[in-house]
Amino acid sequence: MMVSTLDTGVHTDGVVKTFDGRTVLDGVSLDVGAGEFVALLGASGSGKTTFLRVLAGLEDADGGVVETPGARTVVFQEPRLVASKRVRDNVLLGQRRTRATKDAASSALHEVGLAGRERSWPTTLSGGEAQRVALARALVRKPRLLLLDEPFAALDALTRLRMQALVARLCRRHRPSVLLVTHDIDEAILLADRVAVLKDGRITLLRTLEQSRPRDPATTEYQQLRRALLAELGVGAVA
Repeated sequence: MMVSTLDTGVHTDGVVKTFDGRTVLDGVSLDVGAGEFVALLGASGSGKTTFLRVLAGLEDADGGVVETPGARTVVFQEPRLVASKRVRDNVLLGQRRTRATKDAASSALHEVGLAGRERSWPTTLSGGEAQRVALARALVRKPRLLLLDEPFAALDALTRLRMQALVARLCRRHRPSVLLVTHDIDEAILLADRVAVLKDGRITLLRTLEQSRPRDPATTEYQQLRRALLAELGVGAVA
């Protein structure tokens, strides 16, 4: 396997990963351009999160080419906040505490709508607020690659919509390359520039979304893409 660092964007070619003799990634090739937002869909166990973890450097691939920016960070499904640390200290986990980094943390919290909550305890936050702290923690690291591992899956429907809109705004402002792993087809269509389907260890469908934002689910183009993605995932027609 070849691993190297790019200034921006992602390049992978023929990525292979096996666990206990089972091939989870079977020659995955997927690029993410500079500032591009790519959503990766797939059934449970299809290898989506494994691929994301390879890009994050949390798993080693068994073969293929992996090239990513050195400045990369992950937002997981769970906020993974440390209960014994206040909000600002959670944002700065792993960072040196200086006036500059504290100011950067406050600025990031302001961007995600949590201005003035620097000294709050995690136990006082709602689920959506806790995930906003996780986003602020990602922002303060100024990533060239932002990896989102189903970050809204545990949220209620209304909070999820608000968080999707927030992520869209932040990504337009900061322009990292983004890979979003999700089960939610509508989330993928609403947020991404391209949508890929991972099935049987390979990318089996890759579509570029030409529809301008904000995207209207009532349009024929939207519904045609939604049906195509559902069919690729083996779901079939849904009323």
